Amino acid sequence: MTIFDLFTLLGGLGLFLYGMDMMGKGLESAAGNRLKTILEKLTTNRIMGVLVGMLVTCVIQSSSATTVLVVGFVNAGLMNLPQAFGVILGANIGTTITAQIIAFDLSQWAPLFIIIGVVPLLFSKKQSIQSYFTIVAGFGILFFGMNTMSTSMAPLRESEWFLSFISSFENPIMGILVGAIFTAIIQSSSASIGIMQALAASGIIGVSAGHSAGLYLVLGANIGTCITAVLASTNGNTMAKRAAAIHVTTKTIGAILFGILIAIVPIPEVVATWSPNDPARIIANFHTIFNVINTIVLLPFCRPIIKLVSKMIRQSKNNEE
Repeated sequence: MTIFDLFTLLGGLGLFLYGMDMMGKGLESAAGNRLKTILEKLTTNRIMGVLVGMLVTCVIQSSSATTVLVVGFVNAGLMNLPQAFGVILGANIGTTITAQIIAFDLSQWAPLFIIIGVVPLLFSKKQSIQSYFTIVAGFGILFFGMNTMSTSMAPLRESEWFLSFISSFENPIMGILVGAIFTAIIQSSSASIGIMQALAASGIIGVSAGHSAGLYLVLGANIGTCITAVLASTNGNTMAKRAAAIHVTTKTIGAILFGILIAIVPIPEVVATWSPNDPARIIANFHTIFNVINTIVLLPFCRPIIKLVSKMIRQSKNNEE
């Protein structure tokens, strides 16, 4: 891999992240403040909270943004912890739609999406029109960046030192740890999993039985994305910190359970049979399966998990509003 390949990789990564950011901002702008109202008013029970969390996250394409909103509502006393629990689990499912979209090979159409989105942005002053075409332009830039990354990483398949480094991710602890750290740095599980999809599509990381590095990285990415909520709760009250801790706890429990399951149950083979010869789709499907099953399993344990989190984060001695 030459220095120019590295520059191309970084440039593709920049376009990918920028396109994802454009899509999210365009969707959020188009939806307006209605999303915040929905979050605040329609989370009367845990199941409704899960559905609302899914809806809001599908729209704004960011579970981190949804959980930050939840932490803010809990901090302001507009939402209690059981309500927050459901919304956070729902947000985890909603964010998987991004990986499913990325798994479609639309890189050849990316320039068309870019030009369709950019031209109206240059000439229209109407906010609503700009919001919608920002989504279209961001969609195209995201896939253009994805294709650029995949192309630039192709030479890495011949690099012995890099393949040796990647092979260390076959260790569950190492794979989950690296995925968590990388995602915590860029603060977006959607972005990190998109990068993993590009690596898988290039044949650099494995997603099959005996070569499950890609799956362990996905589990780590799900933990690493919690850093945004943790940072948002830093200046909040005890309840806000507990809401962020719920996010970390549910993701960590799920990652540990799935890490064990991959070792004893043929999960990689099952997922691979749904989309053979499509590593990017396998990554997306595993990401979805993990979050759906994790939500179904943990939702009945709302009270015990909240009790555990409350013991971990004690009530402040100072009176809090």
